[in-house]
Amino acid sequence: MRRIPPIGAPSTTGPLSTGRLVTGAVVCAALALSLTACGGDDGGGSKGGAGTAALTGRGPITFVTGKDRSGYLQKQLDGWNADHPQEKVRVIELPDEPNDQRQQMIQNATTKSDAYTVLNLDVVWTAEFAANRWLTPLPKDRIDLAKMLPATVTTGQYRGNLYAVPSTSDAGMLYYRKDLLAKAGISAPPTTYTEMWSDCDKVRKLPEGKGVDCFFTEVNKTESVTISAVEAIGSAGGSIVGADGRPTLNTPQAKQGLEFLVDAKKDGRMPKEAVTLDTEGGRRYFQSGKLLFQRQWPYQYALASSGDGSSKVAGRFAVAQLPGPNGPGVANLGGHNLAVSAFAKNKATALDFIRYLTGEQSQRANLLATSQAPTLASLYDDPEMVKRFPYLPVLKQAIANARPRPVAVKYGDVTAAIQGDVYDAVTGKKTVDQALTDLQGKLGPLTAQ
Repeated sequence: MRRIPPIGAPSTTGPLSTGRLVTGAVVCAALALSLTACGGDDGGGSKGGAGTAALTGRGPITFVTGKDRSGYLQKQLDGWNADHPQEKVRVIELPDEPNDQRQQMIQNATTKSDAYTVLNLDVVWTAEFAANRWLTPLPKDRIDLAKMLPATVTTGQYRGNLYAVPSTSDAGMLYYRKDLLAKAGISAPPTTYTEMWSDCDKVRKLPEGKGVDCFFTEVNKTESVTISAVEAIGSAGGSIVGADGRPTLNTPQAKQGLEFLVDAKKDGRMPKEAVTLDTEGGRRYFQSGKLLFQRQWPYQYALASSGDGSSKVAGRFAVAQLPGPNGPGVANLGGHNLAVSAFAKNKATALDFIRYLTGEQSQRANLLATSQAPTLASLYDDPEMVKRFPYLPVLKQAIANARPRPVAVKYGDVTAAIQGDVYDAVTGKKTVDQALTDLQGKLGPLTAQ
């Protein structure tokens, strides 16, 4: 019998309520981070990397980021602004969809506008933005990278230089209804696809399982379907682009991975709405009680645990590693890094602000309030944090074993090609073989360096 582990067992007084109970005084105390070297250091003359002498200038800055779903970001900025009245930061929120965020940042960069100072970049954008000289190199000796998870640090580097500092990490986990599994006599989450489908069949025979969809991972025509493809193909032992930068879709592993997504949709294992649901739509679907298994990011944990009535599954779900064909699968390495626009003013202030947001006190406070994955390794092993967020050991393992999306200077074109052909396969417009053949041909020129 598979036993249900204690990991991931939430309570209605868990993550979200903990974050909401943080008083203003505590938040301010946690975020009032005094940075050594703030006073008048312009970052010039550092031996930490190429071009760091350009980190000069102090004064007001902007922080450009996607939509803040947690409502907590402004509190972090208020903590900085209270201590830096002459160097206040103003947030510029971009659309929720990553593709739209990237396009707006690129538009600002190509016009060489100084409107954007600190950029909150998806981890897969580093190569593109650095290669086009849209970012300012950062001094490695001014940032304590040794305390961060190694996988996260790699995402901020390009050709040996540091261009972005890991702020939050991410990896997909399997959210599952532990209450429904228990009622079906199932004592632990699945580790293989076969187990997951078997568990689903058993739950659907229960009165409580009527109308519950089996599984959901995002397959809408956005960046999310690229992530789902990386995970499905990676879990089968394949890859989209190999270590040499060449596409690797003409393999049995790639075919097995894409077939998993196609068959799950075709066989009705995924909801009919799967091809239109985005990340937030998937979250709401799970919280409504309509899903048994869901691939989702850590941020959902606090929201789904809410005791305010917005989640019908609070206290009824847990998390585990993603399943795969023959055992645990692999997650995609996600997250966000903070970078300084090459065209911004007040770059010395920008560097200190990045150190503030990525420091231990800020990351701890952000974890408490939002359940977003930190990049500091110590927080994953902190007994207090693990007690409040039981999923942290699962997440740490997922990040350690995660696969990145293709690293490419022309990432926008690469992901657009992946999105198009994978979506066409999932919706039945192309066969799996045709989709993989077409994608192999498209990615060749795009990934050539």
